[in-house]
Amino acid sequence: MATFNHDQFQCCFQNWIAQQHEDLDELVNALSADSKITDEKLNHLCQKGIKHFEEYYEKRSLMAKHHAPSFLSPTWCSSFENAYLWIGGCRPSISVRLVYSVCGSELNDQLTEFLRGERKGNLAEISSEQLKMINALHCKTIKAEETMSTRMASLQAHSQFFFFFFSFLIKQQRYIEEIADEPLAMLAKMAGRVGESSQDLDRAMDAHSVSLASIMGDADRLRLSTLKDLVGILTPLQTVDLFVATKKLHLSMHEWGKRSDNQIGKRFSSAHDIYLT
Repeated sequence: MATFNHDQFQCCFQNWIAQQHEDLDELVNALSADSKITDEKLNHLCQKGIKHFEEYYEKRSLMAKHHAPSFLSPTWCSSFENAYLWIGGCRPSISVRLVYSVCGSELNDQLTEFLRGERKGNLAEISSEQLKMINALHCKTIKAEETMSTRMASLQAHSQFFFFFFSFLIKQQRYIEEIADEPLAMLAKMAGRVGESSQDLDRAMDAHSVSLASIMGDADRLRLSTLKDLVGILTPLQTVDLFVATKKLHLSMHEWGKRSDNQIGKRFSSAHDIYLT
């Protein structure tokens, strides 16, 4: 089995960011005013974008098996980005909410043209039938998110409070009992000194990481399936419109967060220097 380290985890994310920039440039060019791109080519761009999501999630899933906590609170993301993370990524329902947001914004911007009967075919022109399907998808996605959040909370609780002699049952049961071996709280209580390591602790932490990787994999699949369902509802042009908004949001949050962390770092550094003098 291949082994991975933290630098490879970070490299995977940086490659993903670079891919997002490339995809965004291609999508923006497709939406340019002088573009005569066909629905067939737009659909090709959409499918390529989905393929890139699939490839990224597959790589993350493989790496997370070696150390899932790294992906749930990644050091390669800014504090701002991490504050919005939900099980290693954005909430799947964000994609749906973006449709509502972009739809309203574009309709407001294009109201004059819309009243004159001019049509652009973007997210401002979602039909009532499309809206009904999107609303149904939104409700379905939120329900799935709540189930997964409960699963995550259950894992955290069981990792702390389950007793050792239930471990052989836990390995057989559903996700609510996904942590095996001695619970972390009991191991901490029995330790001779705070932070003392042991084989039991390593085994418990490894089991916890495996369970976290499983949950993150399911969360990624929910993110992907929600996006695919949206693509099935929207036209190719509307999908490209959504992809542009999604990538701009993701990349902007990454840049905003880096700038914010740099500013905070500089302030802390200055205060520390003053204190030393």
